[in-house]
Amino acid sequence: MAVATLAGGCFWCLVKPFHQYDGVESVISGYSGGHVEHPTYKEVCSNTTGHREAVQITFDETIISYKEVLEVFFKTFDPTDAAGQFYDRGESYEPAIFYHDSTQQETARALIEELDAQHIFSSPIVTPVIPYKNFYPAEEYHQDYYKKDPVHYKNYQERSGRKAFIEQHWEG
Repeated sequence: MAVATLAGGCFWCLVKPFHQYDGVESVISGYSGGHVEHPTYKEVCSNTTGHREAVQITFDETIISYKEVLEVFFKTFDPTDAAGQFYDRGESYEPAIFYHDSTQQETARALIEELDAQHIFSSPIVTPVIPYKNFYPAEEYHQDYYKKDPVHYKNYQERSGRKAFIEQHWEG
């Protein structure tokens, strides 16, 4: 099994897209990249821990490649916004690809170049590709949130602007 750690704003919105793919074994919401051990949601949202909301995806590379995982990831957020995502602003909502080895780093950078060359977005991709440091699972009530409160999840997707952005750039 391989692991990908990805941040793209609110972690609730990064779980559901991956659950539909064969080879994805688990998607855990959590916090990555900061300097505080075992932070809480409240601490991370204070933008003082250095953590970003992220997901850690465990997947079978014989079924779905790391590049394919990244291709799904890029269809879930705005990779041209480095200061947060949609109406969620600040350090804890900044996007990032946390690479676990040099192959992941090279794959991520190559895909960013490929996507930029396609001019899918009106601005260049600014999502950083940075070394993996740590990952702490979020509190249980955050896990698989789209299943626990589907109405709130749907409203959040729509009102934040995320759904419209995705439809404009990938489905339109």
